[in-house]
Parts: sequence; C-alpha cells; structure tokens
Amino acid sequence: MEKLVITGKTHLKGEVTISGAKNAAVAILPATLLIDGICTIDNLPNISDVKMSCKILEDLGAKITWNTPNEITIDTRHINKTVASEELTRKFRASYYMIGSMLGRKGAITVGMPGGCKLGARPIDQHIKGFEALGATVEVSQGKITATASELTGTSIYMDVVSVGATINVMLASVLAKGTTVIDNAAKEPHIVDVANFLNTMGADIRGAGTDVIKINGVEKLTGNSTYSIVPDQIEAGTFMLAAVASQGDILIKNCISKHLESLTAKIIEIGGQVEDYGDSIRVKMDKRPSKATIKTLPYPGFPTDLQPQMGVTLSIAEGTSRIIESIWESRFQYTEELNKMGAQITAQGKTAFFEGVSSLYGSPVYASDLRAGAALIIAGIIAEGKTEVYNLEHIDRGYENIEEKFRKLGAKIERVEE
Repeated sequence: MEKLVITGKTHLKGEVTISGAKNAAVAILPATLLIDGICTIDNLPNISDVKMSCKILEDLGAKITWNTPNEITIDTRHINKTVASEELTRKFRASYYMIGSMLGRKGAITVGMPGGCKLGARPIDQHIKGFEALGATVEVSQGKITATASELTGTSIYMDVVSVGATINVMLASVLAKGTTVIDNAAKEPHIVDVANFLNTMGADIRGAGTDVIKINGVEKLTGNSTYSIVPDQIEAGTFMLAAVASQGDILIKNCISKHLESLTAKIIEIGGQVEDYGDSIRVKMDKRPSKATIKTLPYPGFPTDLQPQMGVTLSIAEGTSRIIESIWESRFQYTEELNKMGAQITAQGKTAFFEGVSSLYGSPVYASDLRAGAALIIAGIIAEGKTEVYNLEHIDRGYENIEEKFRKLGAKIERVEE
C-alpha cells in the first residue's frame, strides 16, 4: 500500500502549472467514439481515470497512440463492439459517457453501473430520461445498463435538476441524431463548453453550451482529422489557490482561466487573501490566519462542490466559526472526521458543517474518502505541525497529475512511500 508522508509546517511559495481538466478529459475521450476518423487530443492530464477511459476505448476497437505523456492520437474508425468491459466501467463514474456516445455511433451499448467517489446518492435518472426522449430504450438490471436505439430523433428535453453528467451525455447522444435537440435547464460548467467545442471542431453543430439552453443540430457524420487541446483544470487551480491561503503562502498558478474561478476568488478575498488576476494565471498570497466565512456549494458559476473540502481545511484554521452548506452531494463531509483527528473542531450535521477555527492542526494518519477529500488532506498535512500520513492514494491519483511533485516544487516536504 502506498501512502504520502508529509512533514509540516510549510508556507508554500513558487509557481505551479495546471494540467488539463480531468472532468473535460473523461467526457471528451468517450466523445471520440462519435468520430468516424482520427483525432489528436493534447493537454490531457496523465491520471488514472484517463488511462481507464483509454482502456475502455481500446476494448471497443479504438486504436490509441501515446505521442507524449499528455497527448494521444485516437483512431475510432473500427469500433467493433457494443459491450464495454464491466470491470473497467464500474471503476469510475464518467464511464457512463460511453452510453451517449455509443448510442449515437452504433445504436447500442452495455456498460457496468458506473463507480467513482462515494458521495451519497448519485442517480442517473436524468441521463435515462434524455436517452428515452431521443428514442432509445434503456434497461438497468444485474449491475448493468443496456441502451439500444434503431434511430435517435431530436427533441426538446427539460432537465428536472441541473446535472453536469446528464447534460453532457444527452449532448453526446444528440450529435448524430436526426433533427434538432434542445436541452433546457442545462448545466453550465466550463467542461461542458469544452466538450461542445471539441465536438464542433470535429464537425458537430452545438450552440449555447455554457448557458442553460443548449441546441444541437444533428449532423450525418463527424470526421475528425483535427487536434484539440483540453481546457485547464479549474479544480486543480482552485486546489492550489486554497493551498496558498491555508499555508499563508504565495503561489503563482499558471495555465488557468481566471474567469472559471471567480466564485472562489471572491471568497478568498473575503477571508483575507490577496488575488492578482493575469487572465491565464493567478497569484494568491496570504500573510495571516483566514477570517471566518459562510460557503454554500452551487452549480457553476456558484462555489464548486469539488473545492468544498479544500475550503473546509482552510476554514478549520480560520478565526471564528465558519459554516459550509453542501447542496450538491449528501456525503461530502466525510473528510471532516479525518481533520478532527488532526485537531480540527468540526461538527457536520446532514448537509451543513460548522468549523470552529483552531490555531493549528497536528499531524496524524488520515484516509482519503474520495478524490477531493484526498487533496484537502494533503493541504492539511502541509499546514499541520509534525508528520501526517495520507492513505487511499488511488482516489487522489484519479484526478491529480503528479500532485506530490507539484507540491514539492512549492516547498512542501512530501514523499510517496510504499508501506
């Protein structure tokens, strides 16, 4: 078993370059199944979820060439299967994007029930509603999802809840459908825009991504023969912004899009941090304990649920009592139990947690319950007195490329060791 051993207390200083967006990559890779041709994708984060996606694509008949650790060429002209590996698709949540893409390309697909971080109930009813509205038949049984369609026809679909996954999946299924599809009450996250931009580059006709109404005019074929660069990861950028605040450090975060981080920037300024915005980079400085704050997670452009645990670490050492209301996932406060082992004083009740700020955290063995909790615990180890050991690294490796190396370059004393 691997673990991260972190020796605090460190004030992080220096520069860090952000990788491509995990949430965009794990949707764009399945989207290549819609292309009857070859395409190249760069700025791809070298993380385990990406490698898993590539394995599933290869299993379905795609040919993938790794040009560099962050660039691949995919040939999807010879997709020859409509049953994806159950073992692989069960391992991460974004495998459900194979359904929308394969319905569009082949009119049939079977996948295992998607896995991923255990954040409470994560139903896919809005995905299924969208597929059925387009003319597909979807059956869920024995841990598998089977979707079939003799023909997909464009229609108007209203999302009952704002769902990133369902918005992308219905968009994928609509690209090659006959006629026009309109998705109303669509999610607006930057990676939805990135998926739409990728598909348009390959020959699709998608309009309105980034607003709450997306219009997809079906086309006969996507031909590819283009190179696409994935958008920078707003959550990784936000993680390092909060690491700067929590550690009372000074970090220049390069290769990021500051507009995607406006809700976080506003909160960092509110709790006493300094933010310098250069458009494609952000400098965050902090020279005192953070002030208390109230945070409520919301769909984009609100405060991201994926930055809630990292903000929780920051508020655990703030002056006064802070409150976080989690409106997206019901089990996102599991990390607070681990922070309490380190001396934090956090009380979580349902979807609300109260953070009674302490002057310092203390090193302890802690266990990552999910991807973003893992990142939060790394930050906690960096700012804590003494030695912290972080376990369950498979969660962290799903979404952060070379995370310990990036923190080391900022001055953190962090090593990955085999226990």
